[in-house]
Amino acid sequence: MRERIELAVGRIAEIVDEKQIPAPFEDYFSRVAGFIFNTYNLVEGIDDQTGQERLAEINRELYKDILPENYSESYGNPDYATARLGKEYGQCLSFLYSQVRGIIPFLFEMKQDERRCEDVAILMEVFLEVYSSFASEENGVVPEVATIRDILYWFVSDYADVTVTERVNDQVTPENDFALRLVMDSDLDDLSYLYRFGEYITENELGTARHLSSMSEEQIQAMADTYTEGYRMGFVTTGKDLSKKNIVDVRFVLGFERVVRAAVKNFEKLGLKSVIYRKPVHVANGSTISRMGYYGACPNRQYDYDHKEDQALFLDKAFRDRKIELLHQAYENKKKEAAGYAGPAVMEVFGETPFAPANCENALKLNDKQQKLAVEYASKAGRIVNDYIKGEERSFTIIAYPIPEIGEDYNAIFDETVKLNTLDYETYKRLQQVIIDELDKSVCVRIKGCGENCTDLTVRLRELENPEKETQFENCVADVNIPVGEVFTSPVLEGTDGVLFVSEVYLEGLEYRDMKVEFKDGTVTAVSCSNFEAPEAGEKYIRENVLKNHETLPLGEFAIGTNTTAYAMAKHFDIFDRLPILIAEKTGPHFAVGDTCYSHAEDVPVYNPDGKEIIARDNSFSIRRKTEPDKAYFNCHTDITIPYEEIGSITAVHADGSEQLIIENGRFALKGTELLNEPLDA
Repeated sequence: MRERIELAVGRIAEIVDEKQIPAPFEDYFSRVAGFIFNTYNLVEGIDDQTGQERLAEINRELYKDILPENYSESYGNPDYATARLGKEYGQCLSFLYSQVRGIIPFLFEMKQDERRCEDVAILMEVFLEVYSSFASEENGVVPEVATIRDILYWFVSDYADVTVTERVNDQVTPENDFALRLVMDSDLDDLSYLYRFGEYITENELGTARHLSSMSEEQIQAMADTYTEGYRMGFVTTGKDLSKKNIVDVRFVLGFERVVRAAVKNFEKLGLKSVIYRKPVHVANGSTISRMGYYGACPNRQYDYDHKEDQALFLDKAFRDRKIELLHQAYENKKKEAAGYAGPAVMEVFGETPFAPANCENALKLNDKQQKLAVEYASKAGRIVNDYIKGEERSFTIIAYPIPEIGEDYNAIFDETVKLNTLDYETYKRLQQVIIDELDKSVCVRIKGCGENCTDLTVRLRELENPEKETQFENCVADVNIPVGEVFTSPVLEGTDGVLFVSEVYLEGLEYRDMKVEFKDGTVTAVSCSNFEAPEAGEKYIRENVLKNHETLPLGEFAIGTNTTAYAMAKHFDIFDRLPILIAEKTGPHFAVGDTCYSHAEDVPVYNPDGKEIIARDNSFSIRRKTEPDKAYFNCHTDITIPYEEIGSITAVHADGSEQLIIENGRFALKGTELLNEPLDA
């Protein structure tokens, strides 16, 4: 592999100044060849003595081409590429460049792990193959677009043998310990270690690491304990046996290595080895906007958004079936290891400047047939994963902290978030039980907005056969889902009707303005938002990013958030638009479209702290797993929260027609919940 790389680098160096390709393609190949050659030499030149200042210079050089200030003239920008090269050639070659950029992280990993040589060699060689198809033509003729598409198709398809298999191995085995070694062995007082991950580094990552360095070891340990204890309690509260497991999937954002190091040691005491793997690099392993794994800063969210549907270049039934087979084989080869996988422990961040993407006309887009194939793949892949990593045996935890980009109050917000993540379990358990006791008497809940919020939605609830032993809502305190603060259920879809509206919400980093979702019998019938002048563009935006290209989705969850302390913090610092959904969902009622919270584990009994079994774990879609498994799950779950200030009322409706207010005009109105209003008053 090293020899293949050296040969490729030598040929690529020649292309930089070669004049064999007709305009306008000559500029593309010269610039991309220059990027590859320069990247290879920069990373290969890094050694143990390379200081932080030089590493920062290299980091900037590696990512400068796609930074916002340079993006308008980058071949990573599909609009620029198509303007220079024509639409079809531009889309293909912009895709190629986005994939070639994957050599950055692979070169860093290659310095420690020889297995990454193959990834580097393949990326260099596909560039050379496309270049050769142009160079082989005579008299200024260029190859047919179909020829380029074929090369790229077989690149993705053939390379999937490596990418899919490696991704599964990274998830369920500790073989790839590149990141783990950096976390555990680096001198964390010398922030140059951040640059050795190969990710883009900004003041967010540096500032986070500095802030954690200013904290005592006791404070760091307390943060790690909150994180790992939540993970452990996830198994305890659901009656799952953690002793059967030996692998924990640690996901975090660079800058938090001190906490992660302490957490890794905590997990070891629980009998768990930590696996830490990078977010997807190659298109075969996920969308560019996926953040599943560890990652640094995003150089340009518009760039990621423009390439999120790049699989449109190659996705067909043959590729879908091939990838499914490869995924199945990869898990079969590691079935023992997969059985020991306990689930993800996720540390998120919040505070980034809100992002509303521009519409890139020439970005690759899935057609209707491909959207259906993508949905079918997600369903089949979800079933395969669940066959080897059983939902009824795994758990997770998730926690979030702010980053410096949140503003000048960063230190204060960080401290408040630490407090938020450790709010008193018993207090919330008691207050939420009061709400659950009232809701358990009800047949439905009616939610209405106030002011300009036009929400008017009725959520149907399951009937309890034995109220002394059964409940409809889970009393969610701080275990897997930190911080505390919600009661939730899987609604009965039939009879769940109406309109959900929120004036502004951020979902997976994307902004939605005046978002409206209409439901009939618990499924989405219409969507809209005001992000774009053309209504159809807003509908398409929601269907792609919230409905995940499904024709419709059910209302998988209805919840009432009770964390008024989080709401007050957001109000005080004016950071509502910066909150992650993990915290935002606790600051008002929220509604999740997609699967239920018990997806793939509906048959596992779950109990509240009072001993009652939560029976509302299924709906009329998930129950199909017993007869039509392909139609049971959607493999997505997106929470949409209405803030308290936009809520006119949440009313529990009893079978006899009587009603009880839970929330009125943004305040808790149910007797016994008055304490929840104190942060609002303050």
